[in-house]
Formats: sequence, C-alpha cells, structure tokens
Amino acid sequence: MTSLLNSHSLVTLVDLLAEKSLHQPNQIAFIFLADGEKEEVKLTYQQLNYKAKAIAAHLLSMKATGERMLLLYQPGLEFITAFFGCLYAGVIAVPAYPPRRKQHITKLQAIVKDAQTTFVLTTASLLANIEHSLKQEPELAALHYIATENLASNPLVEDWQPLKVNSDALAFLQYTSGSTSMPKGVMISHANLLHNLEMIKKAFQQTEESIGVSWLPLFHDMGLIGNVLQPVYLGASSILMSPVAFLQKPLRWLSAISRYKATTSGGSNFAYDLCVNRITPQERENLDLSSWKLAFNGSEPIHAETLERFATAFALCGFRKEAFYPCYGMAEATLFVSGGLKTSPPVLQIVHASELEQNQVVLTKTNSKNDRCRVLVSCGKTWLNQKVIIVNPKTLLECSPNQVGEIWLTGASVAQGYWNRPEDTKYTFRASLKDTSSDTFLRTGDLGFFENGELFITGRLKDLIIIRGRNYYPQDIELTVEQSHAALRSGCGAAFAVEVNEQEQLVVVNEVERNYLYELDVDEVIRAIRQAVSEQYELQVHAVILLKTASIPKTSSGKIQRHLCRINFLERNLDVVGEWTANSKADLLELQTEVEALWEQIEDSRFQLKEEKEVEAKKLSQGSVPSQETIEIWLVANLALYLKIPQSEIDSKQSFAAYGLDSSVAVTLSIQLSQWLEYEIEPTVFWAYPDIKTLAQYLAQDLATE
Repeated sequence: MTSLLNSHSLVTLVDLLAEKSLHQPNQIAFIFLADGEKEEVKLTYQQLNYKAKAIAAHLLSMKATGERMLLLYQPGLEFITAFFGCLYAGVIAVPAYPPRRKQHITKLQAIVKDAQTTFVLTTASLLANIEHSLKQEPELAALHYIATENLASNPLVEDWQPLKVNSDALAFLQYTSGSTSMPKGVMISHANLLHNLEMIKKAFQQTEESIGVSWLPLFHDMGLIGNVLQPVYLGASSILMSPVAFLQKPLRWLSAISRYKATTSGGSNFAYDLCVNRITPQERENLDLSSWKLAFNGSEPIHAETLERFATAFALCGFRKEAFYPCYGMAEATLFVSGGLKTSPPVLQIVHASELEQNQVVLTKTNSKNDRCRVLVSCGKTWLNQKVIIVNPKTLLECSPNQVGEIWLTGASVAQGYWNRPEDTKYTFRASLKDTSSDTFLRTGDLGFFENGELFITGRLKDLIIIRGRNYYPQDIELTVEQSHAALRSGCGAAFAVEVNEQEQLVVVNEVERNYLYELDVDEVIRAIRQAVSEQYELQVHAVILLKTASIPKTSSGKIQRHLCRINFLERNLDVVGEWTANSKADLLELQTEVEALWEQIEDSRFQLKEEKEVEAKKLSQGSVPSQETIEIWLVANLALYLKIPQSEIDSKQSFAAYGLDSSVAVTLSIQLSQWLEYEIEPTVFWAYPDIKTLAQYLAQDLATE
C-alpha cells in the first residue's frame, strides 16, 4: 500500500480531489440527468473542490471535526459536494437513504443511534418534505439539520486549510443494509478507499478517458465508490441519474450510454433483465452501445442466462458479450474483491447440483436438467495484494480444491471493522485458520470455490436452506419460482426455511407483476410454484406467499433481504395479495382422523361409496386385490394426509408435483402403499407415473398379473 500511495503522492481523498482540481480544473466531473434524460446540472473538478471547501469551512466553524455526519439527499450532485465537504473537514460521513415510509424511518433511527450522530447534512427541499415525519420521532427531531445548497457563498471558504489527516483515518461509515433491522456501520479509511480504487482501475483497465453512466443510489457503496469516487480517482467523467428514472423507463440507462459514448456501466441481474423485458425492438434501433467496453455485474450469483439474453437482445445495437464483466464485492472489503480480465468473455462452469448441495464440486461439460446441473459464472481473480482462500466454516481449515467453503479475504482494502461493535468485528474481521495464527482474515459469509484460479460464488452461508441434511441454495429456488409463472416478478422473490413441528420447512415469497394484480388467479400461480419446486428439487413447499408489487424487503443495492422476509412472514407483516400454507398441526390431526375413519369404514364394510364402488370396497375388506378406483381413494386420502391439504383439493388427473410432492413424502407413501398392497413399490414410481389416476391404473394392472 505504501508504494501505491507514494506513486500517486496521495494520502487521503482530500489530496485526490485537490490534485484533480489543480491539474484538470475545467474537466467535467459529473453530469446529473434530472429525469434520466435532460441535463440538470454539471460540476467541474474546480467547482466540486470549491463547494467541498465551502461546506467544510462551515463544519469546521461548528467544531464538527471527528463527528459522524448523517447525509440525507435525494439523487443529485448535492450529495457529492456534501460527501467531499465532510472529508475536507475531517468529519466522518454517514450516507443514508432519505426516509419516505415508516420502515425507512425505523432504519434511519437505528443508524442514528448506532453512529451517535447529532448533525445531518441535507437540502432545504428534502427537509421540508420529511419535516412532518421527523417531528413525530423525538430522536430524529433532536438532530441539527444543515441545508448545504446555501453554503456555496460561505465567506469562510478562503480561510479553509487542509487538515493533517493520515491514511488510516476514517473517511466514512458504510451502513450495510443487512438482512435485519439492525444495520452495522463498516469503518472505511482513506487507505482502504485508495487501495480499492487502484484495484478497480487495474482490473477495469480504466483511464481518464473512461466515461461512466450510472443509476445506482449514491448512498450505497457501489454507487458511491464505483460511480463517484472512482471517476475522481481517474480524473474522468460520470453521468448520473436517479434509480427511479431508470426503473420507470429502463431505456434511459442505455440511451445515456449511447448518447455519451460511455465505456463503463453496470448493475445487477435485475437491471439487465429489466432492459430485455421492457425495451422494445423499435426502441433498440436507436441505440448505439458499441462504446460500452465494460458492463459489470456484481450480483450474487450472476445468472449466465441473464448475460446471454441481454447480449442476444442488444447485439444489433453494437453490444458485445465480451463486454460483460462479472465481479464480486462487499462493503466490508470497501467494495471490489475480484473480477475477470476485461479482454476476456465471462468464464462459465457447469457443476452437478446434487453434489454441490453436499459442498462438493463435480464438474461436467453438459447442462442437463435430468442430472440437475448448475451453470456458474466466474467472478474472476484477485488483484494487487489481496488474498482469498476457501475455508470450511466448521473446522476453520482451508478446503481442498473440489470443496465449497466460506470465502475469506485479507488485504489493504479490508475495512477496519464495525463501528462500536467489538464482538462483531472480532468474529468477522479477525478470523484465523485453526492451523495457523500468522494472518487474520475477513469472513465474507459467502460460499464459493476456486477452479483454475477463477472464483465462483455459490451462495450465502447464513442463507443456506438445510432440509433433511441437504443444502439448498435460495438463489436457485428463487429463480425456479420466478420462472414458473408469468405473473411473478423477476428478481423479487425470497426462499427461506422456517421450523414447523421441530422440522425445517421451505417457504417462498414472490412479488406479482403489477398488470396481474387485479385479475390474479392465485390458485393457478401457487400451483405452478409448488409444481416447479417439486419437480426441480423434490421439495414440498410449506407456504407460498404472493406479494404486492414493490413490497418485498430489499437492501439499498437491490438485494433481497431474506432474513427480514422470514421475520415478516412469521410476524404476518408482508403485503400479501395471495397465499397458501400447508395445514397446521390441528388440521393435520383432523386429516389423520379423517383418513383413519375412512379405512375403518372400509374394513367394517360400512364405508358408503357410490353404487359402482361398493363392490370394490367389499373386496378390499375381504382382502381381495383392490381395483384402480380403490387405489385412487387410498392415494387421495394419504396424499392429503402427508401433504397436509384437504382431499377436496386433490384432482386425480393432476400431477403429484403440482401438489408439492417431495422425496420424503414419496418415500413415506411408497412404504405405506407397499404395506397396504403387500407389494414392493419404489419411491420412483411417483415420478414414473406422475398422477394418481395413472399410478392407480398401473398398480391395479400390475397386481392383477401377479
């Protein structure tokens, strides 16, 4: 790190901006597109430097150096000037999302309490909009609010002098959205930032000629570091728009890339999928994406199908598949951790899903649904002096090359820890291997493996769904669910496990597309979800929850908050438009009683069937070979019992998968059926003969020939 800083004569980000202001004063640093299309305001490096000094002078007059300063801004360039103003004053910036709903207020309160902030930088217009909400919350109402747009003419600006700050000083606190309501503040130093910015420059092969376009929120690490600090580090230009402008009309993102001849831009799977789904062929005709040299994707995991669909859809616009740049990062590592070679296409690897569920990596060359394979996209390699290892989280020993483990990281980009959380810091940032004490590592909480030097992410350690000893990755199940019916929104679902009667059970939630909300066939959608999950994973879904559009909990970067989804599910706090849940324990007992009574009636010859079934019932009570109709009765009754659904909902012609039959129930039913028929039956019979009528017909015919 020392050689890096010396080579650039930089110690802090203050040195960085001062250097650009001196050598590139009239270079456009930022352009903001108010509605995603029209240029609202521009900032040169000289203007940015001056405004940052003006804000800093005001903060210094308040003796705020060393304080944590909350930054609340709508999308725009005021946030950028405020952030650098904090750096110039030696104030620790705390970027946060401006509150608009109760859940945002609650999160803001948690950040204020954790960071112990007393000051807020914002704009007069935003303050007027949220003032009523703030007054209802004593902790927020007590803060000192400063509107920064009026500070540009601060007469103290000429008296500002650079502070003596070393590279290890904190630059800002990046609050992780996390999966709970208790966010943690990652302590990012100037040294962390400069090292990470140099890594991104090397990996992305960027220069001052690079041009970026972004709609990512600036209060989040990817938006702030990747699209604000990185352009300043390069001395390049960045064109920004609000996330809402992009979401309302995805064409705006690609149009800005086309218009400004951008070289670097990116987002998540969701962003690329949205462009494919919402930009028409006619609109594509006016796009020129040939300048787009690096299209980064930092999703976890990155979907190969997303890359392929986007590349195909926009090939005629000049977009090259080789431009895709899969990468991996996290706030605790400042931002960037690994990425590929800019000149190479994404590296794909096909693995057997069943072995992956046992944390084993078995490669294959063909993607066969019958063999349940997964196509994984590499997140590249490490850069500079970063070191990444794969560790068994239970034994704390390094994994062998063919094993999945937790990703551990060490290097100059690793943050200093969590603000005021020594125990969490020790666990996450000070991990060490069991067989050595020489190095400490950051535990990422992500699972993955290396193959030929390429890092592959397979999921999150804490998000793993473990049912009957097998590992299921929620990302896989979520993708299966969203593809099961057109009414389900892409990238807006969560899969997690809950304990039911001392057993882990699967729950899936997914938003519904807005145009389906008013004519939603809930039963059809839920049936499609249960069938898809059953067919793909041999798992029974305990509950399916369909949510109102744009209501699922997400992080500020658009990642699903699975843990919070789980909490909201258990507390009945989701915005539900349709749901299905397997019967409760009380209902199960009722079903058990119903089934037992049914067979007691058969045995006593008192069960009242329709006239054509009475003969078969008498034969059954006398030990005769049951007919197809009698086997159907048995299957309906027992399927209802083990799948915890009413018999009235079962259609003999509907597939077992449609009712969520999983491998466990198939095994249990095959045993019970074998005992009843005194005939050996394998569990696979439920997939070979996929519905009640077909299976009953096969069994009746087979028994008759015995």
